[in-house]
Amino acid sequence: MSFIVLVIHVLAALGVITLVLMQHGKGADMGAAFGGGSSGSLFGSSGSANFLSRVTAIFATIFFITSMTLSFLQFEESRSIGVMSGVTRTSPAVMPSAVDDAGSIVEEGEGSKVDEIPK
Repeated sequence: MSFIVLVIHVLAALGVITLVLMQHGKGADMGAAFGGGSSGSLFGSSGSANFLSRVTAIFATIFFITSMTLSFLQFEESRSIGVMSGVTRTSPAVMPSAVDDAGSIVEEGEGSKVDEIPK
């Protein structure tokens, strides 16, 4: 499900980018007055701007809806699987005070040589 929404999202993003780059800015009207030739376009003198604006709005709406859908799907997946879901809890390790020559743990106060520095 999320793969299909992601594909639609990417296509809508590419559509918005393409349509925005195809549109003329507001300053292009003066260029048309001096022979720009936009009045003889396929959609008429103002039809191109209206058509491209409407299609851009449609693609932007699709992009917004797919963005919200992807965030909702990701939220649902993150609720079921957490970052710490595979970690098991263990009790903290007890740090021994000292280890005698045989390697066994000796607590302080049992006559151990804790204060001595090994040579």
